[in-house]
Amino acid sequence: MSRHIAIYVRVSTSRQDTRSQEPDLKRWIEAFADGTPVVWYRDAFSGRTMDRPGWNRLQAAIDAGKVTKVVVWRLDRLGRTAAGLTALFEEFQRRHVDFESIRDKVDLSTAAGRLLANVLASVAAYENEIRSDRILAGQAAAKAAGKQWGGSEKGRRLKVTDEQVATIRRMSEEGESKAAMARATGLSRPTIYSLLAPQVT
Repeated sequence: MSRHIAIYVRVSTSRQDTRSQEPDLKRWIEAFADGTPVVWYRDAFSGRTMDRPGWNRLQAAIDAGKVTKVVVWRLDRLGRTAAGLTALFEEFQRRHVDFESIRDKVDLSTAAGRLLANVLASVAAYENEIRSDRILAGQAAAKAAGKQWGGSEKGRRLKVTDEQVATIRRMSEEGESKAAMARATGLSRPTIYSLLAPQVT
């Protein structure tokens, strides 16, 4: 395998697909690859660990000096912990591998890009921790009230906040499952489906 640009795409489970990520990545290739060979690396695996089949193949190619640049759709496709992402950025720089995150506008070839990458990595980790804390708090409150988490009284319309709707839409764009959306927002899956259903006009 010759030296190439690595395009890395990831979803959390095999039930999801990468259709939301691929159009932007293909447009990037057409605009910026400039004749350099491109190899796609894919994973259907949690972002909380770097031990993933597709990533392991990409890491082996980086170790062998075959990768000139790594391109992802968003930083959270690469990983979900600030420490893990920061370590990766340092490794990329040490091995002279360029890195770009299309949606985050991060390019490690510039000082501003390196600063932004580390800030965004910390923000992404913070958002994940806050989401987990909210889920645990909601579960504890529901249990204390003698209610089943995620349930509601029959016939009662569940109030959905703007923040929940925004979270659902963002996770849908990222290819996350309905179950993951339900866990992140505390809403039932039928409610998730109804919010994502096309509006008839």
